[in-house]
Amino acid sequence: MTSLFDNYRLGGLTVPNRVVMAPMTRVRAAAGGLATPSMATYYAQRATAGLIVTEGVQPSLVGQSNPGTPGLHTDEQVTAWRPVTDAVHTNGGRIFAQLMHGGRVSHPDTTGMRPVGPSAVPAVGEVFTPTGPRPAPTPRALDTAEVAEHVLSYARAARRAVDAGFDGVELHGANGYLISQFLSSNANLRTDRYGGSVTGRIRFAVEAVSATVEAVGAARTGIRLSPGGTFWGVEERDIPELYTALLTELARLEPAYVHFEATTDEAALIGLRRVWPGTLIMNPVPPMGPKQTGRAEADHWLGLGADLISFGRAFIANPDLVERLRTGLPLAPVDEATYYQGGDAGYLTYPAYQYTA
Repeated sequence: MTSLFDNYRLGGLTVPNRVVMAPMTRVRAAAGGLATPSMATYYAQRATAGLIVTEGVQPSLVGQSNPGTPGLHTDEQVTAWRPVTDAVHTNGGRIFAQLMHGGRVSHPDTTGMRPVGPSAVPAVGEVFTPTGPRPAPTPRALDTAEVAEHVLSYARAARRAVDAGFDGVELHGANGYLISQFLSSNANLRTDRYGGSVTGRIRFAVEAVSATVEAVGAARTGIRLSPGGTFWGVEERDIPELYTALLTELARLEPAYVHFEATTDEAALIGLRRVWPGTLIMNPVPPMGPKQTGRAEADHWLGLGADLISFGRAFIANPDLVERLRTGLPLAPVDEATYYQGGDAGYLTYPAYQYTA
């Protein structure tokens, strides 16, 4: 059976194990969406992962969802990221930037701009702003002619990511953000070629991946998906049909991987694994649920055909997660109060396992 600690050929990289650090928002960026020295330390501490995928990085200002998140749409942001990627590579790691356009999950208080989306339908719930949670505003529906600009924002950010030293990018097509909104049957009420039918609803995702592949190459491009996920109030009709069509189109582009979240039942995910001919990264437990991914869940999904396994919360409190999984050491608990508080506490203060005589 495949082991979590076997190496693997991922796009243009050979990774030393099948453990992926999942993208997790930590809101520690400086003003202007700049990466910081603390971020370099944070990611370098976790460089034993086969692959690190960063927190969501906005590809444009209007695409910024939360305050305190980093970007890849200015020259200054590229410069700020270089010490981060250098630190990871110095420690022997590999790192992809997750490109996350928030779409309707944003607020003018955060960006100075009205959010955009496939349709003028607000997200469900409150969004984060510099002054605290606020009701999600109604986005401005994109005109057909405008959609291409947002497709290209991923490709432009991908080029900047490569300039900043990243090994590749992951498009955030999950969790109710812009790509997910286009896939949705209730956030996307369009009647043009980007809505209506399954073919229309998958078009934005396919075009975004295609543009990114053209910009930086298929080996440097991945996408994360949450089939059936209901984040921020999105709904998806006909999940098997929708994702079979999407994966069939993506397969023609031969991206480095697809990254699934466990947002629908296992049987449906296994069916989609059979449809997808390429590398699959699997996040085996529902996001933000009561359970964290551990060795048992990882081995289970490797047995079901996943190629790599992503771990989220376990990586926050366990910078040496790969070694702990390899040797059966206990995992340290995470302090949820420090997820988004800023500063180095709960960010750089988790130690590697302390052996005693």
